[in-house]
Amino acid sequence: MKLRRREVLPVLALAPWLGAAEAASLARGDAVSWPGSVSLLDGSNWSAEQWRDRAAVIVFWSLHCGFCERHNVHVEKLHRAAAGRRLSVLSVVAELDADAVRRRMAQRGWTFPVTLGREPLAAALGARRSVPLTVTVDRKGRLSEAIPGEMFEADVLDLLKLAASA
Repeated sequence: MKLRRREVLPVLALAPWLGAAEAASLARGDAVSWPGSVSLLDGSNWSAEQWRDRAAVIVFWSLHCGFCERHNVHVEKLHRAAAGRRLSVLSVVAELDADAVRRRMAQRGWTFPVTLGREPLAAALGARRSVPLTVTVDRKGRLSEAIPGEMFEADVLDLLKLAASA
């Protein structure tokens, strides 16, 4: 199944996702200015170096979103399939309650990396307020797509092809 292409619309800086930060409007092909470091739920840090020559799938989601629950099942499959490839999968959860996020991750068996530090990534990617929101970046660090809403499993797994993108 082919990924249904959606036009990337100019992205708005909205308070619930960005707090005081203001995101630049990004369009397909624009270079992403990655944050220096992002703290992950497991206590490790994701540095800007980890984005180099790797495609990325970043998923913004919420604990209270049923669409996100179903979408994240596919994100987990993508994360596992991406092992050993030039593709990073990172999720950004809206809630700041680390214990609640850990419980949900454990209950669902999700192992993909997750950060509560949404502001730096939302600002870098110009994230919109919708969840789930899947943002893809090619290996050259250019915005590929911002896909709002839940995706089908085949569409999410089709994102593996980003690892081969030049």
